[in-house]
Amino acid sequence: MPHSFGTRARTRDMFSKKFRKHGPIKLSQYLMNVKVGDYVDIFADPSVHKGMPYKHYHGRTGIVFNLTKTSVGVRVNKPVNGRIIEKRIHVRIEHIRKSKCQSEILSRKVSNEAAKAEAAKTGVKVNLKRTPKMPKEGYLLFPGGEGAELTTIQPLPFSDLL
Repeated sequence: MPHSFGTRARTRDMFSKKFRKHGPIKLSQYLMNVKVGDYVDIFADPSVHKGMPYKHYHGRTGIVFNLTKTSVGVRVNKPVNGRIIEKRIHVRIEHIRKSKCQSEILSRKVSNEAAKAEAAKTGVKVNLKRTPKMPKEGYLLFPGGEGAELTTIQPLPFSDLL
């Protein structure tokens, strides 16, 4: 049989609740504090069909641009034929999660401000740039135990067995 091309085609696992996560939606989901400019993850809740995003947007991160009584307007980037188009979609609040993509940046910003204030107080120059993880230091490994010796192992010389 030919496969279907419906709006929810091939979403058997995507739009299904996880194991032991069934039941009513928590009230905190409806009372979630969202502001314009916040980063949110679009994550469709299969138990609420109203205001559900199209399957392409499931798992995408976007920026809130509009708030209504029950839904949230989100700007999402969508790749189309080699270019990226900014799409604006409205999704109900049940299908939105606060994104953690900015958490590391914001925590680094707070620590940098504290380091700057400390540097201004003490007069010491401080480097706020992130540095990549450097390779480990080299070391010599000595044989362990009493009377342990190093033995040199060499390959056997080639011998023709004919």
